Amino acid sequence: QVQLVESGGGLVQAGGSLRLSCAASDRTFNRHGMGWFRQAPGKEREFVSAISWSGGTYYLDSVKGRFIVTRDNPKRLAYLQMNNLKPEDTAVYYCAADQGEYRSIGSWMRRANEYTNWGQGTQVTVSL
Repeated sequence: QVQLVESGGGLVQAGGSLRLSCAASDRTFNRHGMGWFRQAPGKEREFVSAISWSGGTYYLDSVKGRFIVTRDNPKRLAYLQMNNLKPEDTAVYYCAADQGEYRSIGSWMRRANEYTNWGQGTQVTVSL
């Protein structure tokens, strides 16, 4: 079972940037798609971005052009580069590993129930 640990959150002013990292413990990391989700206070968890095992990417419309998801399979790391941050991006951000292996990119990546392993989350706060 893949264990995940996020890092890189913090406090940033609007227009600033942060890069989140997600470190995986398991050598099967390269077989799984990786998703990034976020949850703001009082709101439901929301899909943000995902990257398939082969590098295909998928984004929430409101982050397209601002966020970039990547992965480094030999290092078992996934990244979410967040640029031009806005106050509405404030949330706890979670990475998650797809429950399947070698799945092609698709709309399924937006669904939280497609992921079985989750990190503990990292707080991102964007101030005006």
